[in-house]
Amino acid sequence: MPNLIWGGQLNKTNPGEGDAIKERGLFMRIIHEDTPQSTSTAKNAYRERIDLLRSRVDLLTGKDRLLMTMYLENGNTFRQMAQLAGVSEASIGRRIQKLTKRLIDGEYITCLRNRDKFTKTEMAVARDYFLLGLSQRKISSKRNCSVYEIRKILKRIQQLVETADEG
Repeated sequence: MPNLIWGGQLNKTNPGEGDAIKERGLFMRIIHEDTPQSTSTAKNAYRERIDLLRSRVDLLTGKDRLLMTMYLENGNTFRQMAQLAGVSEASIGRRIQKLTKRLIDGEYITCLRNRDKFTKTEMAVARDYFLLGLSQRKISSKRNCSVYEIRKILKRIQQLVETADEG
């Protein structure tokens, strides 16, 4: 027996798209039990990504953490967050998309797992670059060193991350 949901009061002669049955003057849309496996696996993958994001939000600080918490935990819309922040919806959307990508990519997580291979400065640079998304120039001014040194540190970090991913 297929699952049924109330389809609302539709045109009684034409129930609309999809399979439907008529019950007490209302059409009930039929939800087939043979839902494709790809749909359920896509939903599971989506849920896993949300859980992963929720577990990694604690790595963020300040406004980024607040934005992601508002988005994931409270279910705030971009419009609501934009009004609170005093910026456009598009900029909030872009910011959340970038944060989501950085949290899911896991390059910084790989650095955390292999922190014994990095110095304290290298871990700070990895956090600034992979998690916070700061440019090399901003990192160099924040860490009081040259852009050349930051580039050199990032190259070393990326080599270690690549070898850690392979092994």
